[in-house]
Amino acid sequence: MPILGITASSKVNAVAPTAVDYLVVAGGASGGGDNGGGGGAGGFRTDTSFAVSTGTPITVTVGAGGSASTTTGVNGSDSVFSSITSTGGGRGGGGSNNAGGSGGSGGGARFNTGGGAGTGGQGNNGGTGADTGNAGGGGGGGAGATGGNGASLTGGNGGDGTASSYSGSSVTYAGGGGASIENTGSTTAGSGGSGGGGNGSKTGAGSPATANTGGGGGGGTNGGATYGGNGGSGVVIIRYVNTFGDAASTTGSPTFTDSGGYKIYRWTGSGSITF
Repeated sequence: MPILGITASSKVNAVAPTAVDYLVVAGGASGGGDNGGGGGAGGFRTDTSFAVSTGTPITVTVGAGGSASTTTGVNGSDSVFSSITSTGGGRGGGGSNNAGGSGGSGGGARFNTGGGAGTGGQGNNGGTGADTGNAGGGGGGGAGATGGNGASLTGGNGGDGTASSYSGSSVTYAGGGGASIENTGSTTAGSGGSGGGGNGSKTGAGSPATANTGGGGGGGTNGGATYGGNGGSGVVIIRYVNTFGDAASTTGSPTFTDSGGYKIYRWTGSGSITF
């Protein structure tokens, strides 16, 4: 029988969770400028039953995407939840630096060079740049696939990302950026990978990646003032079954939803959560 208006269900809902599921996606890298390779996607880490305790704030950091550049791209920034760190994406090669950078997923190379290395358990390698006439750069690596290699007349496609339903619906994150190609009328730039990757260009600046996906930016075509596309910022999502209570407090203005039997907190900016 309820006492003082407290029901059995509200007593259950007052209990803090002891474990959560998490998705931590880092910021993606920008693509290279001046016939650049695609930017690598931010690292993608997800798991279930991560132990949490009550009374102590848990740090949340959402990594920024790499900024646009007319030469070599810029790595994305790391995202963090508690002790879990996802590594920012590796820059696309461009300008006088042909190599793709290492990161959560590796950046695509410019000409005649290998792509950057991805981080095990987080992403894949970037694609290799071609060394033939009208050579295409390599696509940036994605969480689900390696970046495509460049070829004569064709830029490499960005590697596809990986889907998660932790936000309450299926969303694909961490796609690599497509590579650029010089515009001769018969060339094809690389497409961005699923999960927010930006398209490469053959007529100007590379396309930016989609915000809060951790996608890599597309490579920009030839010319010293041509930019690669910005990398996409990351995201941090946690969820736990909704028989437990709400968090005691949060910072960073996360979005809260109660959907599909889970309480879901989604950060697009840095903050914290306390149970």
